[in-house]
Parts: sequence; C-alpha cells; structure tokens
Amino acid sequence: MQKLVIKPVFWIAFLALAGLCISGVSPAEAATKKTKARATRSTSRSLYSPQRSLTRKATLARARSIAMAREMAATQLPRFKVDADGETVPDVRAAAAIIYDPETNQVLWEENSQSQRSIASITKMMTAVVFMENNPDLMQPVTIERSDVFQASTTHLKANDHVTTGDLLHLLLIASDNAAARALARVSLAGFEAFIQRMNEKASELGLESTHYADPSGLLSENVSSAYDLARLITHVSGDDRIASIMRTPEYTVYSGRRAITFRSTNHLLGRTDVDVRAGKTGFISKSGYCLATLLRLPQSDQQVAVVVLGARSNAGRFMETQNLFKWMSSKASALFATRTPALPVPVP
Repeated sequence: MQKLVIKPVFWIAFLALAGLCISGVSPAEAATKKTKARATRSTSRSLYSPQRSLTRKATLARARSIAMAREMAATQLPRFKVDADGETVPDVRAAAAIIYDPETNQVLWEENSQSQRSIASITKMMTAVVFMENNPDLMQPVTIERSDVFQASTTHLKANDHVTTGDLLHLLLIASDNAAARALARVSLAGFEAFIQRMNEKASELGLESTHYADPSGLLSENVSSAYDLARLITHVSGDDRIASIMRTPEYTVYSGRRAITFRSTNHLLGRTDVDVRAGKTGFISKSGYCLATLLRLPQSDQQVAVVVLGARSNAGRFMETQNLFKWMSSKASALFATRTPALPVPVP
C-alpha cells in the first residue's frame, strides 16, 4: 500500500484554518478584516497631521538651508579666467553680467552683456521712470482693485486698500510689489495699455535696443533686456533722485486706514559698509533667474559704476556675484579709469 505523504505547506494551511475555526472567524471574514486594516493604515497615513506637516516643513527648510549654504560658499569665492589678451578677469556663474562706467559709457568688463534675456522685476525701474515723467501728485489717493492683486504673486496689498501713489511708488521699488506696479499703470494719465506702450517708447528714446516690455510688473517673461541696456537704464534712473532715493531706502511703512504695511528692501546690499549703493533693483521669475541691477560708488571716491548680474542661480548668488565684481573692479580702478575716453553720445528724449 502506498504511504500518504502530507507536505509541510499543507500543514501550515491546515493549522491556520483550524485556528480561524477555533476563534470563530471564517476565512472570508479574516480576509475582509485584513483588507479593512490595510485601508485604515493607508487612510491614517493620508490624513492631515499637524505634527507631520511641521516635520515635513522643517525637513524642506533644512534642505533649502543646506542648498543655500552650499551656493553661498561656492559663490563667495570669486572665480577668474584668462581672457584673449592674457588678462585675468572675473569668471561669473551667472548667465550674463557687466561693469559699466556711466561717465564715459564704457564697458569695463562684460560677459554676454548683449544677450537678450527675461528681466522680471527689474522692469519696475522703467515703470517708475514712466510714471514720474509727468510730475504726478504723489499724495493722490488710490483704491486697490481686484485686478491689481489677482495672481500678483508678490504683493503686500489687498483689494479695497486705500493708499497714495507715493505709497505705491515705495512698494514698487523697495518691496518689488507687483500689485503696486499694476495700480500705478492703471491710474496713470493714459491708462494701463497706453502706459506699457509708453514704456517701450521710452526704451527706444534711451537707445535700449534689446529692451521690450509686455507688462509693468515683470511677471511676464516677455519683458526682456540685456545687461548692457540695464546698466544704461539704471544710470538714467539714478539721475532722478525721487526714484533713486527710494531705491536706497532699506525699510518703509505705509498705511491703509489703520492697517500698517511695513516692508523691507529686496536689495540685500543696502546697509552694508563695504558697498555704497546709489540705486538698485532686483528681479526674479523662473525664466529670468535671479537678477540685480545696481549703481555703486567706489569707496573714498565719487566715481560710480553700474554692475548688472542676470540669471544668477540663487538669491544669495546675485548679491555675491555683484559684490565679487565690485571688489575686483575696485582693485583695478586706477588702471581701468586711467583709460577713460570721452563719452559717446547717448540719445536724449
């Protein structure tokens, strides 16, 4: 007679089934319980937890902080290269940059300075220039409309806020407020669309051949210029102290009724002892990268230079690049300024 052989797998299944029967739970009920348990665990993981949210935010903040520290450490050390003439010159990490002498209209150093690029909120320099052309009443009251703040990204304003055009000008140039830019264009003498047209006309009058504007805030990537054009524009802007003095203001407060709106400058070079900022404007959208246009005065001298950095890789990077360029230029000032030639004519509106 053939001997019956029972495999171990059978015994395991038999014992599990026997256990279920003894406990009074059928196999079907056990399967249902397992499914419910899995669903419960999945749901508990997906439910909002304040603690998990805080932990996640802290983890992301640490990651950003580490990435920023690495970027600053790398950018803080200036890079150099040898040019075609055998001279040691800066080697920037940004996409484009320039050092420009406003007195002679000479380029002292450049990297891709003629390349046309998105310029983001550096647009607001021209917004201020065009708005101030007609000597507006800066105490004129303005009520903020929904269209001003709709998808404005960066703004301190709310619909129905009551401010003045002077308040808007400060928000525009210090906090880089997009709703303020829209509101200024809207309440200008010619209206919003004509305001943008005038921005382009002004660029043409100033001979800014690579510059074009599609909106007054810089949110649209179609707002384009070059480092060379922006160096010339900030030179022009600095001649109007109504604008330049605001650009040099590190902090300001405006009031909408009883609500105090306090904001700080986006230009982190302000207030430093090693850099004398005479005018400056930041800009950032993903298309442009981090941008900065500045007019700086050399230490212990009245000589000024425009330093423009476009397409830097981080917020800290644009300031570090500018600082490195300024230090290099300062160390070479005697040689660079010794070769000055008479200024070329610049178109005057």
